Amino acid sequence: MGDRRDLLIIGGGLVGMTLALAAARKGLSCHVVDRADPVELTREDFDGRASAISTASWNLFRNIGIADALEPYGCPIESIAVLDQMKPGRLDFTPEPHEGSLGRMFANRQLRLALFEAAKNEELIAWHAPADVVERERGEFGVSATLDNGTLLEASLMVAAEGRRSPTRDEAGFTLANWDYSHRAMIVGLDHEKPHDNVAWEIFYPAGPFALLPMLDGPEGQHRSALVWTVAEKDAAGVLALSDRAFLAEIEKRMGDLLGKITLNSTRSSFPLSFQHTAKIIDHRLALVGDSAHGMHPIAGQGLNLGLRDVGALVEVLVEGQRLGLDLGDAQVLKRYEQWRALDSLMVMSATDGLTRLFGLRGRLASAVRRFGMSGVQRTPMLKRFFMNEARGMSGKLPELLRA
Repeated sequence: MGDRRDLLIIGGGLVGMTLALAAARKGLSCHVVDRADPVELTREDFDGRASAISTASWNLFRNIGIADALEPYGCPIESIAVLDQMKPGRLDFTPEPHEGSLGRMFANRQLRLALFEAAKNEELIAWHAPADVVERERGEFGVSATLDNGTLLEASLMVAAEGRRSPTRDEAGFTLANWDYSHRAMIVGLDHEKPHDNVAWEIFYPAGPFALLPMLDGPEGQHRSALVWTVAEKDAAGVLALSDRAFLAEIEKRMGDLLGKITLNSTRSSFPLSFQHTAKIIDHRLALVGDSAHGMHPIAGQGLNLGLRDVGALVEVLVEGQRLGLDLGDAQVLKRYEQWRALDSLMVMSATDGLTRLFGLRGRLASAVRRFGMSGVQRTPMLKRFFMNEARGMSGKLPELLRA
């Protein structure tokens, strides 16, 4: 017999492991299976990516007990500045002092370290990694997965948290709307002469956004930011092949003297950009969370936060269903999760896709129209408040775990 638990979470990345910890805090047991080796995932040179953690997501981390471990590594985002190709017409989002920051920037490695350490000490989490799932079964009374070492895992509900290329989702036959933006995101860390003053810069060019995201100062007091630079797919190989000097020169062309003299503090990496969204996020004894359900452009930094809202909603409906005496895999329970998440995820993804296309329009007229619209928002406090609440993740019906 296998070790039967409440949840079988396939995918132990940022969203999957957060789900496991959130479920455990509510008394739900789970198996977590991931094909990646945790030691590899937490190597300093594994992944230079960083994530903006919204206010709502930070509430989730606090409520599942990992905020204290993360606090020293987060850089507050006090303001967001939006520019169209460094032209006049800057749009600023700066909350009032009593409202707190717009979010926090973390290196993904630090998020993984905090999640993995907490998971190791949680008795309700059985962590299987590295391990591959070779067979999945969803029956009338439960689900199971057979691992490549022959281990059989059993649970009441299967959750796919494997990311954009989710084998569990594809095997279940979910319909997927997707398109390729034909762009890649170039990721690198920068040291710079001037302090960033906790400002996140989003500079839009026809080829895509150029984002400078504030990070904590380095060990010797170096001012640091993370760069996410979108380039056309056809140019990506050439950009990656540039010498450090030439690469820095291209960056300086796009950011001017915003942060003064710059140097690289990490290796360069790149990731293809695409849009994908499932028509539904549940099936028989199966729920999708995070990028398995919706993969989006990083233009607004909301991808991980959207997945963390999935986590909060799924845990809440499961706990409520259990309180009412329902099976965790009950169709009514899962339907409530789907209905709760459908509108929010569609609105965020549509807005992100629309921004990507709007700022990708070339020509002086398009630029003038964009800057006119930005100046209109700049002069309208109600609109600015709406956009800041969206950035914080504090709009709409929030799950209990995402509330303060």
